[in-house]
Amino acid sequence: MKTLTWKDVVVPADVPQDTREKYVQTYLKTTHSTGNLMLFAGDQKFEHLNDDFFGDDIPADDNDPEHLFKIAKAGTIGVFATQFGLIARYGTLYPDIPYVVKINSKSHLLKGEPNSSTLIEPESILTLMDNGINIAGIGYTVYLGSEHEEKMFAEAGRMMNFAHQQGLIGVIWCYPRGAAVPDEREPHLIAGAAGVAACLGADFVKVNAPRKSGADPNEIFKEAVGAAGRCGVITTGGSSIAEESFLKGLWEQINLAGTRGNATGRNIHQKTLQNAVRMCDATSAITLGGKDLDFAMKVYNGEEKFRLDD
Repeated sequence: MKTLTWKDVVVPADVPQDTREKYVQTYLKTTHSTGNLMLFAGDQKFEHLNDDFFGDDIPADDNDPEHLFKIAKAGTIGVFATQFGLIARYGTLYPDIPYVVKINSKSHLLKGEPNSSTLIEPESILTLMDNGINIAGIGYTVYLGSEHEEKMFAEAGRMMNFAHQQGLIGVIWCYPRGAAVPDEREPHLIAGAAGVAACLGADFVKVNAPRKSGADPNEIFKEAVGAAGRCGVITTGGSSIAEESFLKGLWEQINLAGTRGNATGRNIHQKTLQNAVRMCDATSAITLGGKDLDFAMKVYNGEEKFRLDD
């Protein structure tokens, strides 16, 4: 896997001259100088309420929000994405974790056209930074095809620009969803979502992997990777599945489809702390270390260690 240097990072033109150095530093640190992003997703407590954190097959310690922070501290990640309020509450105990502030969210209770607005003014993030919290980026979800998409587009664009103004990275979650979207996983539409995020100024876009009956999933994913251009495509982890199946799919998406990372929540945090940390490391071994499936499984099973020196 190629190691990026300062001169390899293309700085967006909306990054001011006096924060360009910080942007490059942030980009290299969050990607561990690979250009790939391992995003540990901890935003589901808002999006899915407690469905993902309490149940018969979920370890009891996952019910406590601090479980997420313990994983992010001990595991090998690029960034930990969660809402402002959790970072404000727990961040002083875990100030060195690189955070992406998920600045908008909605619950899954209301049906109909999805709509997600900013929860705070972005300037509030500066207070976290002033208090020693390691803020690396800002994240925003857009529901492409919703009747409210225009508002979300405008907010997302402003949030990406605000992130760049501060020398931070911007990440957009872009999901086709609403009455105008008959198939949320249609490959051409997923590619469109990736392109929208690029147009909004995101450094990385999180999308669902496309699906088409009878088609090679990695081959049809290439359209989205191409449509995103310099905006790196990362994919959702989805519901918890067998560890080997998850890691195999991740390896294929990166090495065959050309995606640039992952955004994984449930497949990591719905485990005991020890297993969650191992899953973090196994995921990063593929995403950031360029390792194969066999090595990643050995990491998860405790037979190998994976750590990055940077």
